[in-house]
Amino acid sequence: MVERGRLKRNDTAQQGCRLYLTKPIGIGVLTTAEKQGKLRDEHRQLATDWMCRLNRPGSRFGRLPAVRAMTDVTGFGLLGHLVEMADGSGLTARVRRDAVPLLPGVRDYIGLGCVPGGTQRNFDSYGHRIAGGETGLDATDRAILCDPQTSGGLLVAVSPGGESDFLAAAAEFDLKLDCIGEMIARGSHAVEVR
Repeated sequence: MVERGRLKRNDTAQQGCRLYLTKPIGIGVLTTAEKQGKLRDEHRQLATDWMCRLNRPGSRFGRLPAVRAMTDVTGFGLLGHLVEMADGSGLTARVRRDAVPLLPGVRDYIGLGCVPGGTQRNFDSYGHRIAGGETGLDATDRAILCDPQTSGGLLVAVSPGGESDFLAAAAEFDLKLDCIGEMIARGSHAVEVR
């Protein structure tokens, strides 16, 4: 049950909001590595452990006025949910690829060909909406940013003036989060990756 006044949507971000992600990306890559028999012992339970972590912080974030928009990251991958948030809010999401948190080993497994089939389908459906998407993202970037997540984290748009309250609330759940991007004035694409 959610109090109506605290309900957060994915289409209410505002220009200047900073973007945060509560779980690292790579669940699809790791589960594919396991299916292919390439998953190393030290990564055996990693995807399952992250999938079993509930998105409980969402109810706490919902109480914060500075949290302007929020959605979970699922099978559409991070870029798919950024497109939805940007389109719904009438803005462009600018994301820094190096700031996106990753599960350990993800880049190595991508290099071994452990990329879910849904990753390319995701990119085919919205790659044209990404600035430089057709030519500016290499295969590794696409595999990371379009990786289908099962029980992925929350993508949260936070007003700059309320970041300290947001980060303090995240810390209550032992989350140490870094900004991965921001919402900017609408440009020619829904998402810019830098």
